[in-house]
Amino acid sequence: MRASRVSASYGARVGIAESGSFGGTCVNVGCIPKKLFSYAARFREEVLDAADFGWSTPQPKFDWQTLLRNKDREIGRLNGLYERILVDNKVQIHRGRATLVDPHTVEVGGRRHTAKHILVCTGSWPEKPAIPGAELGITSNQAFHLEELPSRALVVGGGYIAVEFASIFNGLGVETTLAYRGAQLLRGFDSDIGTRLAEEMARKGVAVRLKTNPVRLERGIRVAFEDGSSESFGLVLFATGRKPNTAGIGLQAAGVKLAADGAIVVDRYSKSSVDSIHAIGDVTNRINLTPVATAEAMWLAKTLFRNEPTPVDHENVATAVFSHPNIATVGLSEAQARERHGAVEVYKAAFRSLKHTMGSSQEKVFMKLVVDAATQRVLGAHMMGPEAGEIIQGIAIAVKLGATKAQFDATIGIHPTAAEEFVTMREKSG
Repeated sequence: MRASRVSASYGARVGIAESGSFGGTCVNVGCIPKKLFSYAARFREEVLDAADFGWSTPQPKFDWQTLLRNKDREIGRLNGLYERILVDNKVQIHRGRATLVDPHTVEVGGRRHTAKHILVCTGSWPEKPAIPGAELGITSNQAFHLEELPSRALVVGGGYIAVEFASIFNGLGVETTLAYRGAQLLRGFDSDIGTRLAEEMARKGVAVRLKTNPVRLERGIRVAFEDGSSESFGLVLFATGRKPNTAGIGLQAAGVKLAADGAIVVDRYSKSSVDSIHAIGDVTNRINLTPVATAEAMWLAKTLFRNEPTPVDHENVATAVFSHPNIATVGLSEAQARERHGAVEVYKAAFRSLKHTMGSSQEKVFMKLVVDAATQRVLGAHMMGPEAGEIIQGIAIAVKLGATKAQFDATIGIHPTAAEEFVTMREKSG
């Protein structure tokens, strides 16, 4: 979408091939409906918390069909909006599945089209583990279209999608178990974040089972685990990884080099092993986030059509996980910082938010700064708590600009907010 629109604005003649709904994974079965579901799942806690502030409320009752209907209406609106944007920018739309014929030719619906440049941004697709009965489980693709909510659900995995859907199901009243083969959630994030998230999710009612791996699903759905135990669930959702969408579209015949996982191998300008073929987004398996893909699109458009060679910049990319509570982070984890920079200083804060001091909720906000001991530059900022993504977005600007701990300290906080803790942490914890 972004590559087509921006390239056209630079004067390029652009065609786009799409066999499904416009907007890709994010709009249709990813970020947007996921966050709408996350909002829905948080309202139950909000209603219960309201009593601590003097509101008399009936026991909240949730209707899944209403949520689905309203979600589908919003996604449909976005699909139409994106298509209009393409039309308004004079991008020629080709409805159908595209395959490469050679380095300059694409076939869609039996018709061949030639181009000086071909861009592949076909994204990725969720995978299920190779275990007996895996077909009885679903992936995140189907989770957005369930006919009804189960009474009990098992979510398998420990990454973004797993913790988000476990939080969503739990918040909507489903008895939820999260099973992950590893010892800590959110591999690749700061270790404190993964540990504390597991604690908070368990506090909210999710049965978090680490070092637990399903080995077989049976009709029912009965799930057998590696440790010999077994349980029955109404639904099993596998959030165990995604694979680049590169099979069957003629890439290898066109000479495009693929990595072992099927990802298109590209250079720092998103060019593949074939000069005329570029690739961006999840299909390259670099940083698989929607804003990263759209940034890669803009950098590529400048490179190809504005005579401004612009390499991809993947340094200090901020991200959020819409688990309950939310997670957000920018920069290096403590372990990554020690590996790259040696001596580091660590600052941590954990506290109940002002809102929760009025009631019985024991939910903790957690914040952490990782600082280079030699230069005092802030290398990483990490947060768990309400609206973490909104807070870290602002912090990310400072980290991207190379702000030092002294500059954080010199910034006057907004009181009373959780965010002010990022500029008031003074005691080192490591």
